[in-house]
Amino acid sequence: MSNKTDSNTDVRGSTALVTGATSGIGRAVAQSLARQGAEVVLHGRDRGRGEALVKEIARQGGSARFVAADLTDAEETLRLAAEAGDVDILVNNAGLFEFAPTAVTDAASFDRQMAINTRAPFLLVGALAPAMARRGRGSIVTIGSSAARSPAPIGAAYGASKAAVELLTRYWGTEFGPSGVRVNAVSPGPVRTEGSAAMLGEHAAAMNRTNARGRAGDPGEIAELVTFLAGPASSYVNGAVLFADGGELSTLPA
Repeated sequence: MSNKTDSNTDVRGSTALVTGATSGIGRAVAQSLARQGAEVVLHGRDRGRGEALVKEIARQGGSARFVAADLTDAEETLRLAAEAGDVDILVNNAGLFEFAPTAVTDAASFDRQMAINTRAPFLLVGALAPAMARRGRGSIVTIGSSAARSPAPIGAAYGASKAAVELLTRYWGTEFGPSGVRVNAVSPGPVRTEGSAAMLGEHAAAMNRTNARGRAGDPGEIAELVTFLAGPASSYVNGAVLFADGGELSTLPA
């Protein structure tokens, strides 16, 4: 990370809250926003990983602090918003996927996925967007998923939770856009992260056969889109869901 910023993505003077910032896409987003000059509030559950990332960003010339919170708990989510303070950029990245058929997805699993993937963004937007609107500026970016639009035999609860938050993005763009707050989402296809590798195991290579690029995405590629949406270059983009899936195929190649 260097101190050099791009004028199109320069967010110096801004404070950004990134949920799920200690690994995968969230980590890449936090590093990208810090590189472009934002002071980043890192959220996660593991304090050790969070503090390590704070130190890494500082070594690379950025500024960050860490707040731990369990997003399955509504009160913890609201506490996170309070401790983050006045933020200019909110990135709803934290996500939970439990890919299982409907018949073996119990109520607790369904509730966990909805709590983290849908309710937490809803509560954070409700807590933080009004202050952005009063200041007349702000950017909210939510990480969706291609599962919201591409049904599969497993993962219905996860897909529903992501479809809900992508729809909420359009509602929020209408609700807060007139006050200067832009609300958008990035909807990735398969991305190679620690979580996806652990979930798929020996089948991880199958991610490379789901799109026209012939490979899974990299967290840094998603982070670039989030940084674009957070910065001045996207000033006319609001209520949009940007697909980043490598050109999704309708069927898997033979």
